[in-house]
Amino acid sequence: MNSYVIRRSILDGTSFALFISVVLHLIVNPTEEQMLNLPVISSIFLGGMVLGAFISQQLNASGFKTFGENLFEPAYVKAKSEAKPWYRIFKTKFSLYELLDEDGFAGAKRLFQGIFSPNWAILPQAVLNIIETIFMAFMATFLAIPFAFVLSFMAAKNIMKHPLAFSFYIFLRTLLNVMRSIEALVWAIIFSVWVGIGPFAGMLALMIHSIASLTKQYSEMVETVYEGPIEGVQSCGASKLQTIWFAIVPQVVLPYISFTVYRWDINVRMATIIGLVGGGGIGTMLIKYQGQAMWPEVGTIIVVIAAVVWLMDQASAYIREALK
Repeated sequence: MNSYVIRRSILDGTSFALFISVVLHLIVNPTEEQMLNLPVISSIFLGGMVLGAFISQQLNASGFKTFGENLFEPAYVKAKSEAKPWYRIFKTKFSLYELLDEDGFAGAKRLFQGIFSPNWAILPQAVLNIIETIFMAFMATFLAIPFAFVLSFMAAKNIMKHPLAFSFYIFLRTLLNVMRSIEALVWAIIFSVWVGIGPFAGMLALMIHSIASLTKQYSEMVETVYEGPIEGVQSCGASKLQTIWFAIVPQVVLPYISFTVYRWDINVRMATIIGLVGGGGIGTMLIKYQGQAMWPEVGTIIVVIAAVVWLMDQASAYIREALK
């Protein structure tokens, strides 16, 4: 053991023992006869020193410098722990050297040369796969709509006011938050193991994530409806179900459609990613060529994905505009 470690432990242990002694004196308030009982007093003090030295060792090993460490730490140890420049204190491991490294830059250059020189021979296959991706997103959205529509009313606080209903509301919102917090990529991995690799796994992953997301969006629309129509329907003796159907649904149907179209747009984008983990579609084709470093083929796939995403974005924008 280094000599400075011994000195550090003795100082920290003694300081801790003195602190413990003062605290015990205030708590116990011993008599003069008890204070003269040297064996007991010495045992308490030595026990405090041992405990203080142990705590000092643990703190310094964990990176927390104690008083003794700061006082007795050698110069060569201090030099190692001096503050780093501001640009090196972040945890991102940023390095201009690696960014501008000649070998790495040459590899990136080859990659981009391949991407910007697409191999159009695989275009028919890429188009077939992107069509599969679009329909996978469409089916996931279409199947999620009825579940999200029904659950949205159960996840709206202004409807679930009864104590028992409110308990179910809390449970449902918690479940939906958990489902939504798990990314579609993770759901795709789960379903790839469950039903096998392919577009069915990707569709199920998107559907689960869409149900959670759409239910949240739909329920927030239900919570912001005007109370006037609700009160008018209820004054006529309408039941809870009739109130929802005749007073709330007409207010939210157009926003529901707008959110649904937007969700399909999101699912098309996400479908290109979940294919990377076996979710089918063009993502699977992309990861295949990328793994073989066939960059011209990757470039073709990127062009197809970009074109479809742009077209979907324009189409969904026009549809949402028409629904206003």
